[in-house]
Amino acid sequence: MSISTNVAGNAGTINMTGRFDFNVQREFKEAYDSLISNSAVGVIDVNLSGVDYLDSSALGMLLMLRERSNAAGKSLKLSKPTPGVEQILKIANFAKLFTIE
Repeated sequence: MSISTNVAGNAGTINMTGRFDFNVQREFKEAYDSLISNSAVGVIDVNLSGVDYLDSSALGMLLMLRERSNAAGKSLKLSKPTPGVEQILKIANFAKLFTIE
């Protein structure tokens, strides 16, 4: 798994490629902490276009990010999920909790 962040305007993006699972918990938290602590960032976008697998721990990490971003007054969206990832998000009813584009 590769995780990187970038900021453009008021949007911070977390870009990921590979397997999104428990093994990347620390790296994912470091990525979103840097965006949450950045006062210029108002929107956090988790780009899932390169994620080919996610498990229940990844769903939990996304829920934690949702909680932390809401507490910081930042909006959150999940973007460009691959078909397999989109299916998992639908099964988990994440469309009711997240904006998915």
